[in-house]
Amino acid sequence: MFLYTKNFDEQKAKAMEGLRQALEEGKVDEDIITLLEKINALENYFTTSSCSGRISVMEMPHFGDKVNSVWLGKWHREVTVEEVLEAIGRHEKGQLWFLVRSPILHVGARTLDDAVKLLNLAIGLGFKYSNIKSVSHKKLLVEIRSTERMDVPLGADGRLWVSEDYIERIVGIANDQLRRFKGKLKRLEEEAEKIENTHQLL
Repeated sequence: MFLYTKNFDEQKAKAMEGLRQALEEGKVDEDIITLLEKINALENYFTTSSCSGRISVMEMPHFGDKVNSVWLGKWHREVTVEEVLEAIGRHEKGQLWFLVRSPILHVGARTLDDAVKLLNLAIGLGFKYSNIKSVSHKKLLVEIRSTERMDVPLGADGRLWVSEDYIERIVGIANDQLRRFKGKLKRLEEEAEKIENTHQLL
């Protein structure tokens, strides 16, 4: 069966308008803009959402409560111990977490063949958690995700459970992970324009 997205060009035009507005409002991570431009320049793909990956310190009422959580610090780059300690110093209540999240991109594809091409490229470049998130005539959506992640509890209700030495160690690990996934993003950027010239057997 040859599966394709109906109204693909209309969906892409709408997504491009949304991206244009997001760029004007500064809501797009700067270090992923070139990659988005390369993917969107391809005839059979368009991006719908993206994050270039981040390190953060977050205050949560309880783990998993994203709606009521507050970022005390958020960085899409390597971070210093001093920056993390400053963010921790703003903690007052709830749970205190140190988090690393790898990049995530959602990309619409014209056909299932196009979706599989992109998925195989992403997995080959180290985005091992990538998948085809939606498969229908209404939408063919590829989710590109990497494996790097940290969820470290640091304290609760204004009390710190760990030492500064421990924080220094986890910041070092987080920066290592960030360098790794930023490298994957760069390789994807370098390979993206080749996708439509490859052949895929389903």
